[in-house]
Amino acid sequence: MTLYPALILDALKNVRYPGNGKNLVENDMVADDIRINGNRVEFSLVFDKSTDPFVKSVVRAAETAIETYISPEVDIKGNIKVAFRKPLPEKPANPLPGVKNIIGISSGKGGVGKSTVSANIAISLASKGYKVGLLDADIFGPSMPRMFGVEDEQLYMVSQDGRDWIEPVEKYGVKMLSIGFVVDKKSPVLWRGGMASNALKQLISDAWWGDLDYFLIDMPPGTSDIHLTLVQTLPITGVVVVTTPQEVSLADARKGIAMFQEEKVNVPVLGLVENMSWFTPAPHPEERYYIFGQGGGERLAEEMGVKLLAQIPLVADICSDADNGAPTTVALQGAATTGTAASENPEAAAFSSLADKIVAACNERNNTLPPTQKVETNG
Repeated sequence: MTLYPALILDALKNVRYPGNGKNLVENDMVADDIRINGNRVEFSLVFDKSTDPFVKSVVRAAETAIETYISPEVDIKGNIKVAFRKPLPEKPANPLPGVKNIIGISSGKGGVGKSTVSANIAISLASKGYKVGLLDADIFGPSMPRMFGVEDEQLYMVSQDGRDWIEPVEKYGVKMLSIGFVVDKKSPVLWRGGMASNALKQLISDAWWGDLDYFLIDMPPGTSDIHLTLVQTLPITGVVVVTTPQEVSLADARKGIAMFQEEKVNVPVLGLVENMSWFTPAPHPEERYYIFGQGGGERLAEEMGVKLLAQIPLVADICSDADNGAPTTVALQGAATTGTAASENPEAAAFSSLADKIVAACNERNNTLPPTQKVETNG
């Protein structure tokens, strides 16, 4: 059997590219590099883009055509190389170029009030004049739409820079997105880890966040695929860990802090927030009842070498305000308009003080440490 390039090209004329119906030769997809050594044949097929969905099927079809129209004795399997006219553009190092600080709000376990703390920090920062974004990254338990009173809000697209983007919902001066906007709020989210991670990446990179001073991420509780996705997708400036004084909560918070401090992750911990620190009855503001224990946050902060940023009291209004779609710190925005003293709302004042400390911790971190790098994946 004598093989020559024209014979190979004639066989490939029987393979049509699904994208336009033309055969591979007519479509100028066969590179000028056909090499023949006995029965062994090698050449390259050239596709326009590295994202072409037909690459594998066309290569298989080309192999079959040569075996069918020339001879099954031709050694072609695995000898067809693939090349691209337009290589896949490099992903930007930071998908949020207009964001100055990316801060994760994390907790070792659920039920410690992390989302409530996140919402109140975001609104408090906005009330101080900062441009703020908030991403509800708790894929399996999104709560921000309810806390912001926008559960029935529809997402829209906005055209910017020549393409369409998801437009975040804006309320209380905070731009916010949540998977809760696109799933049935009455049904559980039954997604595998890969699906959840991909959905989260879309909310980050396919949304028009614009210029922000602070981009807060309400992370899911624990340590999971979502946390790894976030540190692999974004150069996170730092994280704030939320706990209660209860020993069970402290044990999980310790693991969460250790995860971010681990050498491969290496995301600075800005500090610890102890939530539900004590209960004070409204008729007796001078009294404190330590329902979940006392001093746990202070001990953990000292043990792990991080700052204790705040101790937030257990107050029924904080919970009910969030449930009613108007987190406690919305009062700060009203106070700024009416001149009301912050002392008239001590819960809002506590979150306002926490926001100030986060700003200070973030500035200190930026002045003393190099920018955080995304965690690189292996392979």
